[in-house]
Amino acid sequence: MSSHHDPIRQHTAQDVLRRLDADTESHLRALADAPPEQSARRLGELAHEWDTDRVLETEAATMGLVGLALGLALDRRLLAVPALVAAAMLTHALTGRYPLMPLFRRLGVRTASEVARERHAVKALRGDFDQMGQASADAERAGTAEMPNPLRHADLH
Repeated sequence: MSSHHDPIRQHTAQDVLRRLDADTESHLRALADAPPEQSARRLGELAHEWDTDRVLETEAATMGLVGLALGLALDRRLLAVPALVAAAMLTHALTGRYPLMPLFRRLGVRTASEVARERHAVKALRGDFDQMGQASADAERAGTAEMPNPLRHADLH
C-alpha cells in the first residue's frame, strides 16, 4: 500500500507497516473462498474499528481534561498537561506527527484509508461491484462508453 499521500503511513516504521499490511492481506485471503456471511461479519467489524484519528482524538481529549482537572484540583503546574496536548495536536495537524502515534500503530491501529481499502476489497471479493462491470460492458457493446450513473434512477426525494 502506498504511503505517498498519507502522512501517518509516511511516519510509521517499515516493520509496522509490513505487519499491518500483512494482517489486512491475511484477512482478505481468509475471505477469498469464505461464505458471504463471513464477509458481512468482517464488514461489520470494519465499521466498528477505531482508526488513528478516533484514537488520537479520544486520547488527546482525555489527557487534556484529566490534566485540566488535576491542575485545578491538585497543583496548577499540572495545567501544563493540556498545553502539551494542544501543542502535540497542533504538531500533528501541521506535520502529520504525533508523539503517541508510533505506539498506536504498533498496537495495530490503522488509518481511516487503510480500513477503507480493506472494506473496499472485502466488497469486491464478495462481488458487490460485479454489476457495475457488467453495466459498463453492456454500455460499450451498445456503443456508449458512458459509465452507469447509480443516482440516475435513485429516488432522491
